[in-house]
Amino acid sequence: MTDSLGWRMKFAVVAPSTNTSVQPEYDDMRPRGVTNHFSRIIIPDTKVTDDATFMEMIQNIRNGTMDAIDASISMDPGAVILGMSAETFWDGADGAEKLMAKVKERAGGRPVYMGSVAVDKALKAYGGIKKIGVVTPYAPVGDAQVKTFFEDMGYEVTAVKGLKSPSPMQIAHETPLTLKRAAEEVSQGADAVVQCGTNLAFAKVAAMAEFWLEKPVIAINTATYWHALRSSGIKDQIDGFGSLLLDH
Repeated sequence: MTDSLGWRMKFAVVAPSTNTSVQPEYDDMRPRGVTNHFSRIIIPDTKVTDDATFMEMIQNIRNGTMDAIDASISMDPGAVILGMSAETFWDGADGAEKLMAKVKERAGGRPVYMGSVAVDKALKAYGGIKKIGVVTPYAPVGDAQVKTFFEDMGYEVTAVKGLKSPSPMQIAHETPLTLKRAAEEVSQGADAVVQCGTNLAFAKVAAMAEFWLEKPVIAINTATYWHALRSSGIKDQIDGFGSLLLDH
């Protein structure tokens, strides 16, 4: 017998407790017969004013991630999605591979999908993308990790716009206009624009930005959910989130 609502796939989604964007964006992208089940990494809404306090936030996430994964497994998901971003870029491609292996082992061997790897898969799906501009909510130490990952994967990072959001919860307070302007800023000379930071509500902004920038604009939540769906054999086209979910 299969789950009555999630008869095609049950995703366990692990995200920080301060994150208010991943769940609604994933649910808006959810096809019929697919269900998303959130497990929260409990962290405080610490103030982020510099690299040191940004690292404090990252450590809080690291400290709670495995417990949240443990909680998510009791409903027997078909796969686990990491609904957090910065940690998936840390220490470049090698760090991403190690994190993936660690989470997969903790999840009992289930498939694991995460933002850094998903964005690379999305860029490759378009083909011919060599130069990217990147938008993040991070402090400079986080931006450097993102740049290193993409360079490890063979891309030229032409610009990084870090918004330096003042706390993990307040990342979700960045306005659509702020995100629009950031995408425009980093698009110059780039083949595509990439957004990192899962609490930035960028999915629908990215879809609009593709129209005026005339190039792929990849939101990390869209890329991660797309990668999870397609890797699970679910090929549904989803309207309203840009070319990735419609054409790839």
